[in-house]
Amino acid sequence: MGLFVLLGIFALCVIIGVPVAFALGISALAAFWFEGLPLMIGVQRIISGINVFSLMAIPFFIFAGELMFHGGIAARLVRFASAAVGAVRGGLGIVNVFSSMLFGGISGSAVADISALGSILIPVMKEKGYDADYAVNVTVTSSIAGIIIPPSHNMIIFAIAAGGGISISKLFLAGVLPGLLMCLCLAVAAYLVAVKRGYRAEVFPGWSSLALSFIAAIPGLFTAVIIVGGVLSGIFTVTESGAFGAIYAFVVTLFVYRSITWASFRTAVAQSVRTTAMVMILIACAGAFAYMLTFYRVPDKTAALLTGLTDNPILILLMINAVLLILGMIMDMAALILICTPIFLPVATSLGIDPLQFGMILMVNLGLGLCTPPVGSCLFVGCAVGKLPMETAVRTIWPFYLAIFAALMMITFIPAVSMSLPTLLSP
Repeated sequence: MGLFVLLGIFALCVIIGVPVAFALGISALAAFWFEGLPLMIGVQRIISGINVFSLMAIPFFIFAGELMFHGGIAARLVRFASAAVGAVRGGLGIVNVFSSMLFGGISGSAVADISALGSILIPVMKEKGYDADYAVNVTVTSSIAGIIIPPSHNMIIFAIAAGGGISISKLFLAGVLPGLLMCLCLAVAAYLVAVKRGYRAEVFPGWSSLALSFIAAIPGLFTAVIIVGGVLSGIFTVTESGAFGAIYAFVVTLFVYRSITWASFRTAVAQSVRTTAMVMILIACAGAFAYMLTFYRVPDKTAALLTGLTDNPILILLMINAVLLILGMIMDMAALILICTPIFLPVATSLGIDPLQFGMILMVNLGLGLCTPPVGSCLFVGCAVGKLPMETAVRTIWPFYLAIFAALMMITFIPAVSMSLPTLLSP
């Protein structure tokens, strides 16, 4: 009955429009009250949910991404991507994917990717004769590269939700090949759709233009080197690398590119504070919610349910993927990481799946959920930027869904995709 109270009140709050963070907190405290547990323990669980030093890295990553968004780094990355891969059939679609891989790997945010790159590429693609739905669909689906390719604040959330025993530097390494694989699949889909629709190729600008665009992009690209390289080399902790990354992004946009203004800096700060507050409130309330899930032994019951249906590990992994895909369509990604990790991670590890590999499976599943209706935030933002009705985009987005799904299946059933770099490069 107590579990019904917990999940029922949470579902009711979500249905009537209560923000997910508050829905988690209200339902958790209601379950504490129903079980006769002191509400002070619930409050302590909420506070202890964010009393984790590693979480300090999240506001730095968010601020660095906002500075790069408002400081002109995105435009230079687009020019480099266009010069490098634009001269093929449907080249701007592949440019879009390549740009998302570069910018997402720096900002770590799918929504920032769409906002920064979509506002540049979608109008250009439509001007060059590309259909609006194609431009929006490529932008939306490729944006989730920022969730998988490091640095990613969602990986930090996953590490915390997993109990803090997972190395964030190894998580960063584990995300490189899956992110590249997904972008490769999306590039193939973009090319095939472009060929089918008869889009023309762009003109190669020449090796000198390619070299100049690369040189102009180097200062921005070096942000990722500082953040990721500092962590992997052991020079910085994750929090320190985020702080140095934010400082470096500010220096580059102010003194190298000279493209950030006082107004845009204020906007970056305000947006960073707003986003950080939302994430931290969510993590705090999810701490109490996860405590009650453990209290009701939901992880053990879920494992027993799945293994009771079948003992075939392939079918169990497919069921986990199916559940994550469905949940990703109706809930926010950060909340699902905090809720689903303690439930499904023990099941995955019992099947011999490494926590690093499961993290990548989780990220891709929930990233795909950001691109699907009815609650796909990336889909909403992309359609808003492209001035396209969502139902129009959804009718033709399926080739890109299939590309991400193909990458997901390879990540799920080929451990080397996620585990090769952590095994080779970690001490």
